[in-house]
Amino acid sequence: MGQKSKHFRYVIGSTILILAIAFPADAQERKATAKKANDEPAPAVLKGHHGRVFCVAFSPNGSRLASISADRTVKIWDTVSHQEIHTLKKHTQQALRVAFSPDGKKLASAAQDKVVVVWDANTGKELATLEGHTGWVGGVCFSPDGKLLATGSEDRTVRLWDLDGGKEVAVLKGHTGAVHGVCFSPDGKTLASCGSDATIRLWDVAGQTEVRQFKGHKKAVHTVCFSPDGKRLASASEDKTARLWDVNSGEEITTLKGHANQVYTVAFFPDGKRLATASADRTVKVRDVASGAEVATLPDHGCQVFAVAVSPDGQFLASGGDNGQVMLWPAEMVNQPAESGQAKTDE
Repeated sequence: MGQKSKHFRYVIGSTILILAIAFPADAQERKATAKKANDEPAPAVLKGHHGRVFCVAFSPNGSRLASISADRTVKIWDTVSHQEIHTLKKHTQQALRVAFSPDGKKLASAAQDKVVVVWDANTGKELATLEGHTGWVGGVCFSPDGKLLATGSEDRTVRLWDLDGGKEVAVLKGHTGAVHGVCFSPDGKTLASCGSDATIRLWDVAGQTEVRQFKGHKKAVHTVCFSPDGKRLASASEDKTARLWDVNSGEEITTLKGHANQVYTVAFFPDGKRLATASADRTVKVRDVASGAEVATLPDHGCQVFAVAVSPDGQFLASGGDNGQVMLWPAEMVNQPAESGQAKTDE
């Protein structure tokens, strides 16, 4: 199986969070662990962080889940046993974003301390520290071939790094405010970025030039992601909406309303037909991409939800938020409205 996956204005006075979601590999085994005694579906709760969880990401085969937190750590979890595998420590300030490489062998983390750390995802060993940004780093994404890493920062720049040599190869300028998120297209030829200037920008990776701007959001854009076929972009904003965009024309396709507070993160399901959104209103919603209709709203998390991700097989969804917990939701709860049910806690 393959993997997919508010920014916090980590400056006193503003907030922008990062959210991410991913799904486990062995769906049947995970379904068995996500049932209550009476066979009703229930989310599993992963405890261990001592601060807000800003981002979560599934490994490409869905067997592991990475989470990153204000407690300055990155944790890697087994998605079947729900046990913690590694705790990665290096960052000296709030850790904001995490991403797996396409082959699952590396992990990159970004933080308020202005650096990006590349880790061996299997051993937890630090491989490289990338320095160059002059502000907190809130966005990180591997290229589909795993050769480049893109980062976005409070310093208003997007940077590209050659992972073989650990060297900065490009600085992309254009945003007039902090850059909160970055995402490569499925073919790796273009890169999308978003930020506090309320814009989404599309960059030509080879030419290192800005191709297009997407305008429509009224406030800061926290995250952006490509659909699996690369034809659409989804964005999450402080203006309480998520939006869908046509990549080729730059036109807005749909404005998705319904959240009562800012939307921190968006994540497509593997088939591209549904979209998950996470919000400060304490909910995660699942939408039908074609119609924009709400398919499900997961039970109240009891706190702001910063991160959301969908597993590579589409059978699980992961979320994280203000209470420091990571939740794994089974398909039964994601595919239909869920109004009740208590979370199962793994001690």
